[in-house]
Amino acid sequence: MEERKRLIAEIHAFLVKAAIMAVTLWVIFGVVFGVMPMKDQSMMPKLAAGDLLLYYRLDRTPGDREVVVFEKEGKTHVGRVVARGGDTVEIREDTLLQINGNAIVENEIYYSTEPYEEGIKYPVTLTDEEVFILCDYREGAKDSRYFGPVTKKELKGTVITAIRRSGI
Repeated sequence: MEERKRLIAEIHAFLVKAAIMAVTLWVIFGVVFGVMPMKDQSMMPKLAAGDLLLYYRLDRTPGDREVVVFEKEGKTHVGRVVARGGDTVEIREDTLLQINGNAIVENEIYYSTEPYEEGIKYPVTLTDEEVFILCDYREGAKDSRYFGPVTKKELKGTVITAIRRSGI
């Protein structure tokens, strides 16, 4: 009888610890951080399809050039913030990105930044609750040239790190 009580107490203690661990993991990865795989090549060469992204959910005011996870039209996307509230963005026919009338030199972007024919009309002035996001692989990517500005409510978080796919 004493052995049975001890066994029940051990099982109870184990279940309590398992529940605490589950709640802790849910808070860490369901509220504070998010994890998602990179689904496409829209951020090449910095991020590739299959990379695992860890992002911080609590910061809804990303800085310039930060990579963010956002949701548009029910789908999750990844892109880089190029302009924030109060900025005026224009992408000219000669593929020149201008922010507040200044040409932006992007040394680490290897693809031309062309406006989409079906996309938004320029210039675009952002409100304080909006950011303008472009993907690093500019050719055919779904970003603010396609969707328009992204609101802070649509931001899911700022990417902290990427774990590269192993290629196995």
